[in-house]
Amino acid sequence: MAVMEATTAERRAGGIGSLRVLQITDTHLFADLSGQLVGVDTERSYAEVMEKVLGEFWPVDLILATGDLVHDGSESGYRRFKSQFEDLAVRTLVIPGNHDDATIMRRIFSTGRVTWSGSALLGAWQFVMLDSSQLGSAAGHLARSQLQMLEQCLTSYPEHHALVCLHHHPLAIGCDWIDRIAVDNGRELFEILDRHEQVRGVVWGHVHQEFETIRHGVRLLASPSTCVQFRPGQQEFTIDDVPPGFRWLQLYADGRIKTSIIRVDAAQGGVDLDCEGYR
Repeated sequence: MAVMEATTAERRAGGIGSLRVLQITDTHLFADLSGQLVGVDTERSYAEVMEKVLGEFWPVDLILATGDLVHDGSESGYRRFKSQFEDLAVRTLVIPGNHDDATIMRRIFSTGRVTWSGSALLGAWQFVMLDSSQLGSAAGHLARSQLQMLEQCLTSYPEHHALVCLHHHPLAIGCDWIDRIAVDNGRELFEILDRHEQVRGVVWGHVHQEFETIRHGVRLLASPSTCVQFRPGQQEFTIDDVPPGFRWLQLYADGRIKTSIIRVDAAQGGVDLDCEGYR
């Protein structure tokens, strides 16, 4: 996929000061507007998250949607997601997760402001969007083509600070059951990142929980889902009762990242805390 250049207006907006970036992840929408995951109405939960975004954190310069957008892989679910974000008139970059149908996504998100694009330039930053999904598997893998694209993007724009995005986590987060379905070749990813000093951060979804660490000066960040949350530090699948949320990032022209997790005011009603897993 080609690098998408920002428009003149977007470059003016992002070229001075900082970029305001929103990451949302694991919305798990359904074709049915009343669809539920582990007892949670995912459409309602996602709407409540976006209500908080629009009411307290708007406007933004860029939105990153890091996978598991639609739980049932339905075309209507993707079209509804795309339409809603197109209406916001903000560049939105999407990537698939293990519950997504990558073939449908590639077709629906091929044009417009809400797109599945290999990378984008905005202000002093480059955003690289990696596909870690594998057909028929909950675990992640970065195909050779994805690793080559990453290398090419970073080599082509060394003067831009880089934020790398994917769905699956590229290293263990201390949650045994979900660490078994992480990216299985994270070492190859980090070998590339280590060669490019402009990389400032890596963000992902999939784990439905907050996580942060630093590796070789690079911020490594996981974010909560807009619906169901997983309890950190567990050996087996365990649902958490904390509210859904999103990640807020302020990206500065000098490469600094300021970030925080923002949650809605209350946990979602009806969540099945005894659930032992889902597909």
